[in-house]
Amino acid sequence: MEFKNKTVISTGAASGMGLLFAQNIARLGGNVVMCDVNEKVLNEKVDEINKEGNGKAIGVICDVRDYENVCKARDIAVETFGSIDILANFAGGTAVRMRKVDKNAYPEFPDVPIDVYDWGIDVNLKGPFYFAHAVLKQMREQKSGLILNFGSVTGAEGDEYGMDYPTSKAALMFGLTKSIAQFGAKYNIRCVCISPGPVLTREAMGKMKTMLGRAAQPQEIIDLCLYVASDKGEFITGENIMIDGGRSVMRREF
Repeated sequence: MEFKNKTVISTGAASGMGLLFAQNIARLGGNVVMCDVNEKVLNEKVDEINKEGNGKAIGVICDVRDYENVCKARDIAVETFGSIDILANFAGGTAVRMRKVDKNAYPEFPDVPIDVYDWGIDVNLKGPFYFAHAVLKQMREQKSGLILNFGSVTGAEGDEYGMDYPTSKAALMFGLTKSIAQFGAKYNIRCVCISPGPVLTREAMGKMKTMLGRAAQPQEIIDLCLYVASDKGEFITGENIMIDGGRSVMRREF
């Protein structure tokens, strides 16, 4: 797999899976447009990638909840590299965790301030929707491209407290991914969703049960993303691919 002369937009790219995907793409010869709101860390990571001397990286400060920011990122990608071959929607997170909600003060779903859930739905669903809407204009013109969405096993399981997250992820995994694939087929544009189970990006993930008895290493998830994004995966579209160590098919005791 190589990505020489390919241009990739990765969101949430200052850390986590968005960063790891960008690093892998650059090492395989691709150009990466790294989008994030954390300017200081983003610039540091862009510099690190460029020092390796393989693919080229640029950073764009972008709040995925702001459509003008999203369009600016698209335009910078095209102006700098001439195309957008892959959009990878990694930016996201559970709002009650990201916004540091005190569960003692807000013990159940109806008690959590609605602006917390607004944040989660905006980042996890509207962000990918905005980016798809903006980037598909360019992909339609060039008659090629891949939109890679990032779901979660939680989208299939639900969460009685952090409801914004499974609600948004389920919409990505099925409604948005299938709809983009339907629209894009006549323009040679694919759309695929990768949905991990527990991944060792946080210590707590290691405590989640899977049939294989462990959480995934981040690189295992990225390897699947790379396969789908490469020429080897070009017959895959409109699909949600679960990579969860069998968590979603475990027998549950209630």
